[in-house]
Amino acid sequence: MIQGELDSRNANIASRLKEAAAHAPERVALIVSHGRDASGRPIDTRLTYAELDRDSDRIAAGLLAKGITPGTRVLLMVPPGLDFFSLVFAVFKAGVVPIVIDPGIGPRAIVQGCRESAPAAMIGVRKALFAQRLLGFGRATITRRILAGPGGLPLLGINHGTLDAIRAAGTHGQPMVEPDPSALAAVLFTSGSTGPPKGVCYTHAIFQAQLEAFRALYEIEPNEIDLCTFPLFALYAPALGMTAVVPRMDPTRPGRVDPKRILEPLADYRATNLFGSPALLRRLVEGAEDANVRFPTLKRVVSAGAPASPKTLERLAPRLDPPAQIHTPYGATESLPVASIASGVILGETRKATDQGLGVCVGKPAPGIEVAIIPTRDDAIERMSDDLRLPTGETGEIAVAGKVVTHTYDNRPEATRLAKMVDASGRVWHRMGDLGRLDDQGRIWFLGRKSQRVVLGDLTLYTLACEGVFNTHPEVARSALVGARPARGVVVPVIWIEPVRRLGRRERARVASELLNLAREHPQARHVERVLFRAAFPVDVRHNSKIHREKLATWASRLLANGP
Repeated sequence: MIQGELDSRNANIASRLKEAAAHAPERVALIVSHGRDASGRPIDTRLTYAELDRDSDRIAAGLLAKGITPGTRVLLMVPPGLDFFSLVFAVFKAGVVPIVIDPGIGPRAIVQGCRESAPAAMIGVRKALFAQRLLGFGRATITRRILAGPGGLPLLGINHGTLDAIRAAGTHGQPMVEPDPSALAAVLFTSGSTGPPKGVCYTHAIFQAQLEAFRALYEIEPNEIDLCTFPLFALYAPALGMTAVVPRMDPTRPGRVDPKRILEPLADYRATNLFGSPALLRRLVEGAEDANVRFPTLKRVVSAGAPASPKTLERLAPRLDPPAQIHTPYGATESLPVASIASGVILGETRKATDQGLGVCVGKPAPGIEVAIIPTRDDAIERMSDDLRLPTGETGEIAVAGKVVTHTYDNRPEATRLAKMVDASGRVWHRMGDLGRLDDQGRIWFLGRKSQRVVLGDLTLYTLACEGVFNTHPEVARSALVGARPARGVVVPVIWIEPVRRLGRRERARVASELLNLAREHPQARHVERVLFRAAFPVDVRHNSKIHREKLATWASRLLANGP
């Protein structure tokens, strides 16, 4: 609910758009940036709240008229733009359940995801529909295919219609579906950075709680301008009464974005909010330094997907006008936001502990979130109880409860059993799969993924604890701890280094020696035995920020098995 403006009565998340359209119909809801003309003037296409509401109404009515009824699962593969926003609000209005899978996860994962979530229809751009026919994902269940945007249906061999035909069938509109708050609203797939991508079941109530949590956590107000670099969170902008600006970029490759395509719309539209991954912020600050620009209109920058590098924060923060800060929410597709921390606290306090190998502070729990640290176990825990809570300062798995916590994975009962617990009051707790501890201020210190810990007999090394030490070296852009297995029964702690510049063989040897000397004083990092270098780490497809340590571990194992 937008405090002082909107008062949602309907559990449907699309009701936020309708209320905003009723309150301020001529306010611009969406701007799609197309760059600048020869004179340097911005080129864009726009929709007001009234226009976005009407267009999504027509599409919703058209879907229902064409037999895509409430509860139908529809695979959406449409890039950010006017159609994307209208479509997502339309499927919510119609009670249709969108299946959202990042195309960057790869063909095999998409095929598996469609097998599990069983979409009955697909709405996609020409490229996506062609890929579906070629690769066969969803072949067993998808019976309707709808083309969004330009393209040739005869060439595709698809005759199930176009989005424009859907609009034409819904000219007169239709009342918005009023779902039960606990009804399935969408299936959003994880990025698969630490395991197979899984479909996370979102209810309408969870969407509403998540929207309100972000508004309260960051004091977001109506009339703000949001530069959207991550599609799923871009949808929250219109629902919060903001204007969403979509830049010219590939959202699946934020780490490769041309900084100019972020800098220009930030200035042209006087953005007050920027949501981006740490990889995108690195590119942004590089461009800002080259152009010597500041960001006087930004009230906040929100960075999610992985812990933001203090090196990036210290370069970006001075370019914001106080009291603006960079905020890093902690959470996952299964539960977001869990906690948040601001750049001022990181740079002024917690960074020192991170550099000393004590992990990364991700802040205090968000309003309405309860956090517990429980024993590190790989098996299922059916019941959450106070007996499982570890004392302040002890390391274990982070578990959370609250209104934003999802309850199940889609058609993955074993994954649900391993990740979820129920307490005596019936609340569902999510096991984050992350290791950490609570300090005496109630803040969460994140030490790394449970699946990526390196176990050496009675000693356990945590990725972020070790990496924090190595990241202090001026030649290190980032590091990654892995457990190499060059032979059966042998585990060798290895630190991979992504250097800030290209290093020759002698330079690598020098840096490796300096790093091992640096680590000797730290209880975790001193156990690292080898230093390896790689120009660029493999990262997740969604944020380009989560390091694929599993791949690095495999590569390290091969190197150590084949060499001295």
